[in-house]
Amino acid sequence: MEKKITKEEVVAAQKAWGEGIVEIGKVFIEKGDYKSRAEEHIRDLYAYEQSEVLFKPTLAADVQFRKTFAQALSYFVGGSVSEDNGFAIKPWAKVRFCEQQIITEVNFALAMGNYYFTPVGDNEETKVEYSFAYTKDSQGKLRISLHHSSLPFSPS
Repeated sequence: MEKKITKEEVVAAQKAWGEGIVEIGKVFIEKGDYKSRAEEHIRDLYAYEQSEVLFKPTLAADVQFRKTFAQALSYFVGGSVSEDNGFAIKPWAKVRFCEQQIITEVNFALAMGNYYFTPVGDNEETKVEYSFAYTKDSQGKLRISLHHSSLPFSPS
């Protein structure tokens, strides 16, 4: 019998995601191969190689949904989608997840809440709302199959 995904596994996956975003920016600052680091981040954490991924990035407006690995890479470091400036190469000094709810089952887990991004050289965080869904790959590793992020509603 398969074991239910645990909240600890979800929190660990979130931590790895945040650390990966920070690391991509660090490699960019150091003039290293940040694109390869971003490719590794996506391959390691997203389910693009296992299944379809539903990805709606925070700052996507013209191409709201990123159906392919190449489109996800473009969002993180710039590339094939003209509106992309490279979210992960802003760069960010810190990413923290909080104020969340997590639902876990055997084959999937859902997490929803806020995460906060602190840019390098500044202490003012940007609050972003997120929903992530995770599935397990054939080796039992959590993979992101849904990633939806948006800035909080701001009345006009």
